[in-house]
Amino acid sequence: MCNTCGCNVTDANRHLLDDPAAQAHETSAGGAVVVLQRLLDANDREAAHNREHFDEHAVLVLNLMSSPGSGKTRLLEATIDALRGEARIAVIEGDLETENDADRIRAKGVVAHQITTGTACHLDAHMVHDALHHVALEGLDVLFIENVGNLVCPASFDLGQHRNVTLLSVTEGDDKPAKYPVMFRAADLMLITKADLLGAIEEFAPERAIRAFRDLANPGPVLTVSAKTGVGLATWLDWLRAEIRAQKARVAAGETLRPKVQPEGAALHAHDHEHTHLHEHPHTHGDGVTHSHPHSHTHAHGHAHSHGHEGEHRHEHADGHAAGDDHDHAHGG
Repeated sequence: MCNTCGCNVTDANRHLLDDPAAQAHETSAGGAVVVLQRLLDANDREAAHNREHFDEHAVLVLNLMSSPGSGKTRLLEATIDALRGEARIAVIEGDLETENDADRIRAKGVVAHQITTGTACHLDAHMVHDALHHVALEGLDVLFIENVGNLVCPASFDLGQHRNVTLLSVTEGDDKPAKYPVMFRAADLMLITKADLLGAIEEFAPERAIRAFRDLANPGPVLTVSAKTGVGLATWLDWLRAEIRAQKARVAAGETLRPKVQPEGAALHAHDHEHTHLHEHPHTHGDGVTHSHPHSHTHAHGHAHSHGHEGEHRHEHADGHAAGDDHDHAHGG
């Protein structure tokens, strides 16, 4: 979508289009396609640079993605309340306009920086980099990036985060993973939110949403939560605590974790692959909420199928960004 609607170009990366030498090359090499690829490549370099900063401070960074109104900010408010005194949290908020969400987070006593994107329907790594001048990383355990409400474009941009969390609210319908596969393929965790409305919206069946998610060959966990009533929050908080511990362990081992990104919003296909079948084993906890964890087995076929995202748990050494990248500046931390 971003390759055709023009939202690849944002206020934070517009300066990259001003290089006369690059412009001459792009004119001779095919114009718009080359320009967009250059912006995406620059975004990836900036994301790697951001991730270096996060890893230097052993901060876990989560990218929250969803459609507008799915409950991202409400989830953050409940998380801040639950982990007060246990985990040190900061938030970067992304919206086209207003500081409404950042104000809600600040009211909880947590540092929040608002990015207003104007017309851009997603955050990019340059925007997040600029925001880091206003967010001190020292002493943080987790930084949440609440992306712009949009079920397409945010999945195609690495911000420097370690994990993607995609929210699906009960009010949206249980077929959203099927309708918006790019977003849900990129999810490391899917949260079914506003579970307190399940009794009132009989058209939404969690098992159908989970099946649509699994049909994308995504083995990530699925949790059902209500930030309003607290149902299911304990499991979400346990997942979050485990991820914070895992990030500190990765940093101690000199490793980092890249998120699953959907380049150009499309899956890539190749030959000679193994095909994995996922089998669902849902179970109900004492809070009455059904959670789902998949089991899988793999069959070899004569051709390979590979999706256009990073590996499910891809680790790599955090040993610096690309040669020639100059980042000589101070951040808030």
